[in-house]
Amino acid sequence: MDTVQSVSIGNCGEEILNVSNLSVFRSGSKVIDEINLSIACGEFVGIVGPNGGGKSTLILTILGILKPKSGTVRIYNQLPLSKGVTGKVGWVPQTASKLPTNVHITVKEFITLGTLNAKSFFLPLKKERLKVKKIIEIVGLEEYTNTRITHLSGGQRQRAAIGKALASNADLILMDEPMVGVDRESRNSIMKLLDGLCHEQNKTIVMISHDLTSIKQTVHRMIYLEEKIRFDGSTIDFPGLSKLAKLRGIEPTHQETDFWETKDSENKDTIILVPGKDGEE
Repeated sequence: MDTVQSVSIGNCGEEILNVSNLSVFRSGSKVIDEINLSIACGEFVGIVGPNGGGKSTLILTILGILKPKSGTVRIYNQLPLSKGVTGKVGWVPQTASKLPTNVHITVKEFITLGTLNAKSFFLPLKKERLKVKKIIEIVGLEEYTNTRITHLSGGQRQRAAIGKALASNADLILMDEPMVGVDRESRNSIMKLLDGLCHEQNKTIVMISHDLTSIKQTVHRMIYLEEKIRFDGSTIDFPGLSKLAKLRGIEPTHQETDFWETKDSENKDTIILVPGKDGEE
């Protein structure tokens, strides 16, 4: 049974995202079914689940790239891609830090791209330039401002990708496996940065991740998605292996009554969900 929970963080409790009875088909097959979800301003939400469970499909539908078979998605009570949502949603895909080596663009120029929209197609005004400078400081890349982005490490490029999303003034930031290929030290630093954005700037972040251990240490709320939402709640309440198996409908091969309990206590915090090729679920 789906468990839906909305957690208010800090002083910001307004609902930003509402997903109601959402079902999406891809290539004629149902990928997600009857998804109900409410996310409030300031939340940091981690979405985990097996390959093919529907994680990326859900994000792409929220972005308006995929169309639902049934149900609705509302961002600030408006449809995705509608005029009122423009600039309020940022996207950091898994490939954000994978740029061709012949791209001659600096960190400053890359982040500045986030300020461009229908109202600001040409060179940014002084206000935008000051904003970009501040964002570069926030993501910790001041000393690399004029460095070509292809000369940065994977973790530094990922910081730049986050900065580009912030430059759009996005209130809701969607991230699809953003830590793939990022070293441990950079990953820890980026996760702290994202948590700070939620607490200090009331940003709302929804992140797909296969690294359960890392995401449990950072996010405020976890969702387990496998066609349907199997769990939605705090990281503290996230189920161990035996309960998770029951939620997924997996029957134990071994019938001993203490087998699952023993394995559960040994492995409760070591579930690893491995993504498919090129960021596929």
